[in-house]
This record gives sequence, C-alpha cells and structure tokens, in this order.
Amino acid sequence: MQPKITLLIADDHEVVRQGIKQLIDNHPRIAFVGEACNGDEALAKVKELRPDVVLLDISMPGLNGLQAANLIITSHPATKLIMFSMYEKEAYAHQALALGACGYLLKTASGKEIIEAIEKAYSGQYCFSPKINADIIKSYLDPRLSEAKAQSGYDLLSDREQQIFRLVAEGFSSKKIAQLLYISPRTVDKHRSNIMKKLHITDSRELVRYALKIGVLDPDLWGDQKNT
Repeated sequence: MQPKITLLIADDHEVVRQGIKQLIDNHPRIAFVGEACNGDEALAKVKELRPDVVLLDISMPGLNGLQAANLIITSHPATKLIMFSMYEKEAYAHQALALGACGYLLKTASGKEIIEAIEKAYSGQYCFSPKINADIIKSYLDPRLSEAKAQSGYDLLSDREQQIFRLVAEGFSSKKIAQLLYISPRTVDKHRSNIMKKLHITDSRELVRYALKIGVLDPDLWGDQKNT
C-alpha cells in the first residue's frame, strides 16, 4: 500500500482552507496534516510537519506567498510547492518557477484540477492552470525574453545571493534576513556587499529599481508589504 501524500494548506481565507480540506477528506491518496493563515505560520508549520506538498497562497499577511516560498524551498527542498492564487499574472508564475515551485494554480481551478496538481507535484511533475500554462509556453518561445535573461547580471549571483537579493529588495533588514535564514547579520552584510559589486549597484534603492526592472520584484505585491 502506497503512503499518503501529506498536504499543508496556507491561505489567509478560512473558507478556502476549509474548502480544500473538504475536497481531500477521505481521499485515498492525500492526507491533510496542517494549515496556516499567513506566510510566517506556513514557514513554521513546514518546519514542524514536513509535508510532502504545500498549497501556498500568493497574497497573505506578513510574508507573502513568494517570500515564504523563497524560504521554504531553501530550508526544506523535499517539500513540493504549488502556488495558489487569484492572480492570472504570468510574472507571478515566472517568479514562482524561478524560486523552485512546481506549480501555479488559479483559485478558479476545479476540484479535479487541484487533486491532479497535488499528485503531479508529489511525483515531481509541473502543474499549472491551463491559462497560466499557455502564457508560460508562449513567453519561453519569445526570443526577446531569452536574450534579456542572458544579459541580466542577476544570473551571475549564486543561489544564496539570489535569495538574499530578493529579501533585500522586498525591504527586509539584515537582522531580519539573518533570523529567517539562520545565519549571522555579518554574513548577510557580506552577501549584500558581494551582490552590490556583482550588479554594480551602490545602494538599496537602486537594488529595488533593478529588481523591479528584471521582474524579480512585483510592484503589486511589494508595494503593500514592505518589511523593515
């Protein structure tokens, strides 16, 4: 008998969490193990419960879904993430993929689509709502995007530097980043210095403008959720 896929649901709307729980109730292959109502709680619950799959809302109080994904994927790489969103934005899907998420589902998805996405994610496959999938395929076939990516100095950063770059751009202080990543503030400052040198950036404001320009930072999410 195959073990059940353990699922954590992170969404700030209780009705959404309850709906997903009812959907998988008594499902032969999926077991609900926990829920979270914000990004900080999601990070803590993943650490505690080690679920196989997390269904993670994009827009939540505290850490938003992309910020939480950034930290979860780094600290718990075995956990598969599916972003769950009301936003039909190709940019969010690209950011989720860049962070290491394996899926992006719209909240208009049917129960069947959600179940299939969870099963695909667990088996290491990608899963997208049809609208998002079509947009992603189209964008990757656009040679202008490939050329822009190749010219971006961001690709020269290490994985850890990219992670810290995102957190700095999102407004986190060195002290807070150190707490989130379980490293010293001095180490964070060293990474920040290296990032500035590699990207030829002189201050945090310029870094934010750069992050917005290359699409690492989305103004819709960032503008209302600065963290200091």
